[in-house]
Amino acid sequence: MPLQFESISHGPIAFGFFNIETDIILLNQVFLFVNDFCSHLIECSESEAEHHEARWEVYQRFPFPAPREVFKQNLEGFGNRALIEKMVQKYSRQTSISFLADQRNERISIGQYIFSKSASYQLVNCIWVGGFPRWKDEIRPEYVVAMKKKLEQSKHPLFAGLKLE
Repeated sequence: MPLQFESISHGPIAFGFFNIETDIILLNQVFLFVNDFCSHLIECSESEAEHHEARWEVYQRFPFPAPREVFKQNLEGFGNRALIEKMVQKYSRQTSISFLADQRNERISIGQYIFSKSASYQLVNCIWVGGFPRWKDEIRPEYVVAMKKKLEQSKHPLFAGLKLE
């Protein structure tokens, strides 16, 4: 279930896991897959450029998730990606958004949404813990574990000193 996070560009926005049986997350009105999110952050953490920019694949719409009381983020949710992509294509169009890590201004931009360094940490931590209601049995997918390791070891100024719960 998405939670509220503060952005510089749009004020409070929704961010977090959208459905317990997939690895899809919502960034306000944009949908993306968690393994893509983690991969792009790893790529950024390894960059030494003052500005790191990439293009991300996303979806614009998706049906609401199951009732709150049955939520536990599924460790194997990534396995449903092909099925979910096919289903989502009926309701949305695939597009790309930019990702920009701006170390001079200590900001990260995902599409039109701009986040401070501290708010960016909160977004990353949301993925690490499994959002609300957290990862099932507190077990995380390998790509989330890999993201944590890379970001905590990163020399990139936007990630230096990052420690996840």
